[in-house]
Amino acid sequence: MQVKIKETEIIEAAGQGMDAFTDVFHKHILESIGGELNAESMRLLQPDQITLMAYMIFREEVMDGGFVQLIHNGYGPFIFLNPFAKAMRLWGAKDFCNLIYKGRKLFEKYGDELTCDCSDEEFMALFEKYPEFDELDDEFIEMEEEVTETVARYIDEHLEQFAVIEK
Repeated sequence: MQVKIKETEIIEAAGQGMDAFTDVFHKHILESIGGELNAESMRLLQPDQITLMAYMIFREEVMDGGFVQLIHNGYGPFIFLNPFAKAMRLWGAKDFCNLIYKGRKLFEKYGDELTCDCSDEEFMALFEKYPEFDELDDEFIEMEEEVTETVARYIDEHLEQFAVIEK
């Protein structure tokens, strides 16, 4: 799948910071696959594009509701049972890679319980029931800016892996 982004849009996003820069690539990749990442649409993407999508999902879920929410919303297998951590290490985010591996151990231990259907009240109780995730949540919050900067730098150095830049 060829993702096309106007150079002016990238320059404008870069001027707004690393979040906007990564967001512009994420937005266009997502649009190119019809707005939904699933098994079928992933086949249309390059590995680096899938890795970016995984990071954006991870960041959004963990910043909003932590690892518990990430796993409860069904993203555990996508994040922890695929080579996402390895890709992050290769992109230069070694500490983040280690955090993902820590998360995988807890996912393997508690994943079945965390993905059960439950009411909002029962979901909120999961945070109390599994305090082991709190440390991981805090660790990611502390490193998020650095990780996003690393992701943005990787995109910038490998633009052709993410999109065709149109003049």
